[in-house]
Amino acid sequence: MMTKHACWLGSALLCCLTGSDASAAQTPTERPAVVETRTTTQPAQPVARRAKTVLGSKVHIQGDVAIGTVDDIVFNDDGHIEYLVVLNEGKLVAMPWEAAKFNFDNRVAVVNITQARYKEIPTFTVQTYPNFYEPTYRTQIYKYYGVTPRAVERRIERRERDK
Repeated sequence: MMTKHACWLGSALLCCLTGSDASAAQTPTERPAVVETRTTTQPAQPVARRAKTVLGSKVHIQGDVAIGTVDDIVFNDDGHIEYLVVLNEGKLVAMPWEAAKFNFDNRVAVVNITQARYKEIPTFTVQTYPNFYEPTYRTQIYKYYGVTPRAVERRIERRERDK
């Protein structure tokens, strides 16, 4: 517990440091509150997103035109989302993940593509799924959406030879 003398010394020292008059020092109970401000530049904590929040989401294109819902998600071998499969009137359309801007709270994906351009994209059915990684198909689908596919990494697996 601080004595009156120690409190007065602390107040006088505070006045010396701040340049105010020691005779005008306030008693410890009258001291103004110290406000400490800190700015942090820490990134926001990532939010875990579940496939359930993407599946069934509505998909819109330019002009706020609804074109269908997310029916499936295609992952690459490394576990990254590569495509959304959009169901529209019984037909499926591949959509690169990079082309969609998601609003997870509203369960809506918005794609910056015109309605005329969207109609040019080849469709498929559950029985006729395309080979998503065939180079010509992949390049063409990404081109419709105006995005560039990331490189497909080829893994070389080392196998222990028979001894």
